[in-house]
Amino acid sequence: MLYHAYEMGHAAVTPFRSALRTGRFFLNNPASPLSRSEEHTSEDKGLDVCSSDLSPLSYSPAAPGLMAAIEVAERATRRYSKPSFNLASTQIKGETVAIEEEIVLRKPFCQLKYFKRISDDPALEQEPRLLMVAPMSGHWATLLRGTVEAMLPDHNVYITDWRDARTTPLSEGRFDLDDYIDYVIEFIRLLGPNSHVMAVCQPGVPVLMAVALMAAENHPLQPATMTLMGSPIDTRRSPTIPNNLAQERPLSWFKHNLITRVPLPNRGFMRPVYPGFLQLSGFMHMNLDRHLNAHRDFFANLIKGDGDSADAHREFYDEYLSVMDLTAEFYLMTVSEVFQKHSLAKGEATHRWRSVNPGEIRKTALLTIEGENDDISGIGQTQAAHDLCVNLSASKREDYVQPGVGHYGVFNGRRWRNEIAPKIRDFIRTHPVMG
Repeated sequence: MLYHAYEMGHAAVTPFRSALRTGRFFLNNPASPLSRSEEHTSEDKGLDVCSSDLSPLSYSPAAPGLMAAIEVAERATRRYSKPSFNLASTQIKGETVAIEEEIVLRKPFCQLKYFKRISDDPALEQEPRLLMVAPMSGHWATLLRGTVEAMLPDHNVYITDWRDARTTPLSEGRFDLDDYIDYVIEFIRLLGPNSHVMAVCQPGVPVLMAVALMAAENHPLQPATMTLMGSPIDTRRSPTIPNNLAQERPLSWFKHNLITRVPLPNRGFMRPVYPGFLQLSGFMHMNLDRHLNAHRDFFANLIKGDGDSADAHREFYDEYLSVMDLTAEFYLMTVSEVFQKHSLAKGEATHRWRSVNPGEIRKTALLTIEGENDDISGIGQTQAAHDLCVNLSASKREDYVQPGVGHYGVFNGRRWRNEIAPKIRDFIRTHPVMG
C-alpha cells in the first residue's frame, strides 16, 4: 500500500503542477498580456499610453517573487527522471577529444557503459581500462558524472549503469548480493588483462569479494588495482547514523516496513522492492536543515536574479532527487550481511555457499580512500580492507584520508578533482599490470 499511496499522491498533484507550469509560462512569455509600467500605473488611468509605457507581466514588481514561488513549488512536486551523463568531450594534452557513450554489455539489472574517446591516436586505446562500479543505493550511476569526467583524460572508463527495479519485469528473475558479485566478475573479465576496478561507496563489499573469488582461482584476468572509496567494509568502526539504524532493528522490521511491491502501470509490476523514494527521504532527513536552507537560498537567488547560484542548485537537485528502486532481495541481503552480521569483516562471508577470503588477494594492489567528515561510511570502515587482505605486500597497499570532505566529496567536487583523482591516477600507473 505504501507504493500505491506514493503513486496516488503524485497523480493527485499532477493538475496542480500543470497549473504551476502554465502560470510560469504565462508570466515569463514576452507575448503575455501587457501591464502599465510602474511609473505610469497610478497617474495615467484612463489615458492612452504609448507602447513604451507598457511591459510584460514578468517585469511587474510582484513577478520575481511569484515566479520564484512557482518554480520552487513545481520542483517540489516533480518526479525526476533518470539523468544523462552529458559528457560530450574531454581534454587530453590540451586538445578536445569527443566522447561517445557505448553500451558494451546488457544484463537484466545492469548495462555496462563505455565512454569511448574518439581519437586517431592509437595510444589512447592502450591506456588503463578502469571499471567504475557505481553504488546501487537509490541513485543512478550518473551520480558519478564528476567521477567519470575526472578520470577520462587518462583512462578508458567503463561504468556499471544499474537498472531501475521498478522497470524490470518479474520475468527477468531475482537479483541479490550474490548476483551483484557475479556481475562484477563478469565485467572485470570482459575488460580483459591488466584492467583496474574502482568501487564508490556501497559496492566496496561486493567488489572486494569479487576480486577475492578471482584471486582464489588464480584467475588470469584479476584486476591490477582495486580502489575502494567510502565503502562499508566494516561498519563496526566509527558507526554512523545509518549503521546504527541497521543494528537497532531486526531484519524483519526492514522487510515489513520498507519493502513493497511495484504497482501498475510500471513494467516491474508486483516485483518486491525497496523504493528509491524511501531511501531518498532517509538521506534528506539526515541533513534536513541543510536541504531546507538550500531551497530557501534557491528562492532568494531566483528573486534577486542570481542565475549562476540558481543553476547550481538545479543541477545538484535534478541529480539528487532522481532515484531508482532496488530489488528487495538485494537490499535485505545487503542489510543482513554487511550492516548486521558483518560477514566479510568477520571472515564469515560466502558467495553461493562458497567461502570468500580476501586473504587470497596477492596480485591486485589496494587503495582505500575516506573522507574526514563522512557521515555515511565513518573513518576506518574502508581502511578495514587492509586488515582483511593479509597476504598483500606493503608495496601494494595505500590508504588516504581526504581532509575537509564528507561522503559526497570523496568522489565529486573540487577536492575530488584536484587532490583525490590525481592520487588514483598515480596509483594506477604505479601498478600498471597485475603483479
